[in-house]
Amino acid sequence: MTKQELAKKIYDIAHLTGEFKLRSGQVSNEYFDKYRFEAQPLLLKEIAKQMAPLIPPGTEVLAGLEMGGIPIATALSLETGLPCVFVRKEAKEYGTCKFAEGLEIKGKKVCVIEDVVTTGGQVVLSTADLRSIGAEISHVLCVIHRGPQFPEPKLEEIKVHLIPLFKKSDFQ
Repeated sequence: MTKQELAKKIYDIAHLTGEFKLRSGQVSNEYFDKYRFEAQPLLLKEIAKQMAPLIPPGTEVLAGLEMGGIPIATALSLETGLPCVFVRKEAKEYGTCKFAEGLEIKGKKVCVIEDVVTTGGQVVLSTADLRSIGAEISHVLCVIHRGPQFPEPKLEEIKVHLIPLFKKSDFQ
């Protein structure tokens, strides 16, 4: 499947119109419902296949952000053989009480995986959490960057380079 064919399939299955409040607080008249493409095994597999070459050299661990980044990171892990961790928005209050589950990431080169990024707000928060336990983070991969600016200013401020498989303009 070509990148353009994949973009069309994602758009057809996940692009919604209406009025939607985004995580950033912004209101949009269009929305990419990532769960609609993440729930389709063949589509998820193709996304991972096309994202795999975008993983920066030297990456040791993929970090899937709750909740939409987790299926993407898992598919990328299966595609590449790289291990992954699952990153919660908050540490759980029982069991291991961790916010990053899966393996030890202290001192490892970690690439953050997200589904759709608008302004990067959750990436900023999760990157700070991961860095606080010793992860080395310089890149975040996402399926769709739908924000109005590229590169994303919030991510540039924390010295994280965003690598999207698609930008909003790829769907127009």
